[in-house]
Amino acid sequence: MELKLTLRNRCLTLSILVCSMQLAHAQSPVSRAGEFPNIVVIFVDDLGYADVRPFGQPRYSTPNIDRLAREGRAFTDFSVSSAVCSASRAALMTGCYHMRVGISGALFPNAKVGLSPDETTLAEVCRSRGYATACVGKWHLGDAAKFSPLEQGFDFFYGLPYSNDMWPLHPDVVKLPADAAERKARFPPLQLFLNNEVADPEVTAEDQARLTTDYTQRATQFIQEHCEQPFFLYFAHSMVHVPLFVAPANRDHTGLGLFADVMHEVDWSVGQILEALDAAKIADKTLVVFTSDNGPWLSYGEHAGSALPLREGKGTSFEGGVRVPTIIRWPGKVPAGTRCDEFAATIDLLPTIAKLIDAELPSQPIDGLDISTLLFADGPVESPHDCFYIYFGGQLQAVRDRRWKLMLPHKYQSLGGRAGGVGGSPVDYSQAELEMSLFDLKSDPAESRNVIGEHSSIVARLHADAGRAREMFGDQLTDAKGNSIRGPGKIE
Repeated sequence: MELKLTLRNRCLTLSILVCSMQLAHAQSPVSRAGEFPNIVVIFVDDLGYADVRPFGQPRYSTPNIDRLAREGRAFTDFSVSSAVCSASRAALMTGCYHMRVGISGALFPNAKVGLSPDETTLAEVCRSRGYATACVGKWHLGDAAKFSPLEQGFDFFYGLPYSNDMWPLHPDVVKLPADAAERKARFPPLQLFLNNEVADPEVTAEDQARLTTDYTQRATQFIQEHCEQPFFLYFAHSMVHVPLFVAPANRDHTGLGLFADVMHEVDWSVGQILEALDAAKIADKTLVVFTSDNGPWLSYGEHAGSALPLREGKGTSFEGGVRVPTIIRWPGKVPAGTRCDEFAATIDLLPTIAKLIDAELPSQPIDGLDISTLLFADGPVESPHDCFYIYFGGQLQAVRDRRWKLMLPHKYQSLGGRAGGVGGSPVDYSQAELEMSLFDLKSDPAESRNVIGEHSSIVARLHADAGRAREMFGDQLTDAKGNSIRGPGKIE
């Protein structure tokens, strides 16, 4: 009971919590039994909350993702720390708010920064226990050699160094002449890597159409080759990030447009992973996590997914940007066909997996919490989070707890009710401005009713939590610098 009461100050006493988790992780029933699972994390790019059937998608079928939900647990309130590519991936890999490790936004080609090699990644945590490790798909944590997945704990890498739209055919620059300096400087040829070698020096549209298939073949091959030893597979899809591409055999498969076809292929890929685990007879020895890096890129309209009934999408701190569809399966351990409505986040995966495989936590402070009780409990349990910070572009934009979310005053991008683009071209966002707002996420996940005038004590508590966030990680809106930022790796 005394420990439970101290959780109210978790955000202030992080170092004490980390120490307590290090002592507690050996108490795991799973660890005592010696049943250390293989780990598969499937990370889809720009997948909206409502883009798969278990989370309300009504138009097209996702039978393999449905199977994951039938055989595992769907998490309906699962969040990323920022609704943009690199920041979200840095948080997943380190168990930290992205601000702590100095990665914000989306890193561009030839970026002078990346995830610091001094950080301990999820791959390194797994490798410390003798796991084989592989990264298949999109990396996006620095494209310089010193930031390669092979320098961050992975034994194998096959994929793109950043987003698949960062190429000379990006819609913002393709209209420029082929010899335009801006076009050449901003987006060099897109390269596909095999480990640290360039496997394809100039990825074409035809190559992109094969990406999901190629990724899947590499991922299933890794499973086949390492099924006799523990392994960690990080499968980070390039889809459904624009530009959308699908194998010719799957084009027009659904009759519902290109986005639905791409989702059909992503679902097929999930099925291939599950079949590979079944064929190797290790499904019951494998923890599978299916989730996304952020919500849908709504400005692309018919080439974007949906977060409905949540508000807004990628690039915002509303739930449509940061709440992602998440399913976790471990047959015989995670209760099948269940749902968890308690709050959890991608930063929690590292400490939770570390506990399950009896690994030491990173020596430096992290922010994620062990959510194993949310995975395995048969009955109601509470989230370990008393507060959670949401940053975008270096700005602290929201603070929440298990129920309430305080949105701080800021400007954000919005279509304002307009339709998005067609044919793969976006429309321009408008700039909207939000006043300080309080939302009850349990009764109003759509953030449609500001109840700030009705709950002054809750506002005061969350506002105090915001002050602690600024002390640790800074805030561009208030010029706070932060005293707990380790910073990114840099190219001298």
